[in-house]
Amino acid sequence: MTQPTQPNQVLLRPDRLVGADLNAWLAAGGGSGLQNALAAPGQIAEILEEAGLCGMGGAGFPTHRKWTAMAQSPSVSGSRYVVCNANEDEPGTFKDRFLLERAPHQVIEGALIAAVYTRADHIVLYINPHLHEALAAAREAVGQWQQHELFRRAEAHIGRPLDIRVTESSGRYIGGEETAVISWLNGGFPFPQYKPPYPFQKGVAGEPTLLNNTETLAHVPHILREGAAWYRALGRAKGVGTKLYSLSGDVLNPGLYELPMGITLRELVEGCGGGMLEGRTFKAVFTGGPSNNLLTGKDLDVPLDFTSVKERQSGLGTGAMIVISEGTSVVRKVSEYIRFFADNSCGQCPPCKGGTYQLARLVSRVDEGISTADDLRALKNLVDIMPGAGRCGLITGAATVVASSMRTFPIEYGLPEQE
Repeated sequence: MTQPTQPNQVLLRPDRLVGADLNAWLAAGGGSGLQNALAAPGQIAEILEEAGLCGMGGAGFPTHRKWTAMAQSPSVSGSRYVVCNANEDEPGTFKDRFLLERAPHQVIEGALIAAVYTRADHIVLYINPHLHEALAAAREAVGQWQQHELFRRAEAHIGRPLDIRVTESSGRYIGGEETAVISWLNGGFPFPQYKPPYPFQKGVAGEPTLLNNTETLAHVPHILREGAAWYRALGRAKGVGTKLYSLSGDVLNPGLYELPMGITLRELVEGCGGGMLEGRTFKAVFTGGPSNNLLTGKDLDVPLDFTSVKERQSGLGTGAMIVISEGTSVVRKVSEYIRFFADNSCGQCPPCKGGTYQLARLVSRVDEGISTADDLRALKNLVDIMPGAGRCGLITGAATVVASSMRTFPIEYGLPEQE
């Protein structure tokens, strides 16, 4: 059985899982990244660029570009905002809650470094209200930072009092989309909005706003402490650094694993997951959560980095890997996920609200064995016309996973194999 190399080198290293104990975090090397940032704030973005850090919330957008764009955007009042997006509500993803529960100081130090670079005077930890332990740990950790000398040094550099607070999100899946985050923090319903303007141009209170995923921010203090070359060298294949993979489904050892970005799907499933459940064989995996193209047995040796997975016409996304085995109905799993998307559509875009409802209804009919030829034709039409028809990616993700399952497992839909 394949064994992955050197797990838990950075974020999940045991001596760094200290909960809300700031003194323990500092004893494990915490604070050094922020000190280095304060010593040379103008070099922060350059270091992140050299490290190759990308957003870990799904898109994989280069972090330095996002930070630089926000830092260069004009502010009306002089205020700027850094938002840690920990809404995490997608099926199969459970990395951010673990970081906030067990290692919140990594995340907060990363947010402080972002504030130093962008001269933001507001930091918001935007956390799903269902994550009770994460909320409690984050609030305790914030209180400790506010009393520490490094926090006062950051304030002095920014030139304004630094407000850092924990805010509960709406708890809705759609509330994690970046413009929906802005809508909620501005006191409205978490409706996604058309872009531009982008949050870095006009975000919270109409001011430049930087939104980063929890995991993205957690990597930052380590990069600023150890250097870009060290971080890049941790990766494999086309990946850099490490990645948190949320492994679930029909494997012996589901769980959260930090591994070099670029390890193969086989290494994750067999080495960390312990292989398939007894008597089961690998069938497919929903990558990055249930809104991308499925990968199958022929893809087991694909490196799990943003580029390599994209080359397979899928996406690494959040790093969630939901494994299913032979004997498990792909249609049933897809039906569950499409119902989730339909239930979580915010309703402001008719193609999304109506389209996801119809997808859920039709896939459910297939699962129940009562679908007709007209149902299948309607499914095909929907997955062709729905992508891109809404203000956010929900509608596209829903259509993508249905289209992928129909293409990859046509017999389960009652379609000819050649189709």
